[in-house]
Amino acid sequence: MTRKPLRTTVIGSYPFPGWLEFATLNLDRFGPADIEEMQDDAVLAALHDQLAAGLDVVTDGEQTRFDFNLSFYGYLEGVDKAPRVSRRFGPPAHDQRGAHAITGPLKAPRGLGAVHEFNRLRRLAPAGPILKASVPGPYTLSGRLVPGSVYRDRWDVTEALIPIVRDELVALTAAGCREITIDEPSMSCYAHREDPARLAAIFKRVIAPVAGRARLSTHLCFGNYKARAVAPRSYEPLFPAFLEVPVDEIHLEMASRQYAGLELIREIAQVRDVAIGVIDVKNYHIETAAEVAAAVRRCLQLAPAERLAFAPDCGLSQTARWAASRKLANLVEGVVEVRRELGLA
Repeated sequence: MTRKPLRTTVIGSYPFPGWLEFATLNLDRFGPADIEEMQDDAVLAALHDQLAAGLDVVTDGEQTRFDFNLSFYGYLEGVDKAPRVSRRFGPPAHDQRGAHAITGPLKAPRGLGAVHEFNRLRRLAPAGPILKASVPGPYTLSGRLVPGSVYRDRWDVTEALIPIVRDELVALTAAGCREITIDEPSMSCYAHREDPARLAAIFKRVIAPVAGRARLSTHLCFGNYKARAVAPRSYEPLFPAFLEVPVDEIHLEMASRQYAGLELIREIAQVRDVAIGVIDVKNYHIETAAEVAAAVRRCLQLAPAERLAFAPDCGLSQTARWAASRKLANLVEGVVEVRRELGLA
């Protein structure tokens, strides 16, 4: 059950401040101490907006990552660090993201960096809100790695990444992290053409050593690169197989899909908590608190308050900061309105 009925949370990423975007294009002008200070300041900016909104759960906004996923390749041995891009011009789409050749056995002798990120977040965050870390799962992490002579296909690459991600989760819990999202949007994107039971089995193997040691969640969406989805936007292929994944919370993208298939949360809530996306990160309509409250009431018709949490559909990295901060503030205001109605505030 959720620690707090109708709690408010986020997935992980948050938009970079404009000055950070500029600085990343001119890193050769900064020294190591300058960069460390800049990273702290960026995390403080992301924390400021989340705390001002009043969220129950906050993250570092993934401010020190190039991408929720691609940055981790910098920690891997056996990967060509220069990405290959098949299409550079024209309308934005997923084929404009870099893919990396595999040059040898995949290893991460320094880990994946999530522990360092969490320690920075813990140092900078005030007491009160829950601190959450996020790590991409091995199937999603395999998506931009090109199999070749070392690994036969994506499944083989995923197998090689399972112990690497698992070790990172173990290290995070050892560092004191008590809430972790294992981010596997590729599973929800491609379950329509892959065996969902196989995907669920992979997930279970990854989290086995930390199950029960931290609150675990997974984020299942349909892609958001440049606000574009990449797959048929239906959760039907994932279930009931994913009800067997022993996480505490399953997050669903709902707002951008006009709450299609919302009835699914009734089934999930029988065995897991459900975080409902009530903020559309692909849209610059700023949801009002009243709209959020109405969505919360709809969810309460399908699942009890102690099983429900509310969040944006996806990470907010692809949303302008001015909109992201307003969306989060209205998210919290709308949820609090319903808490008051139920006597939970």
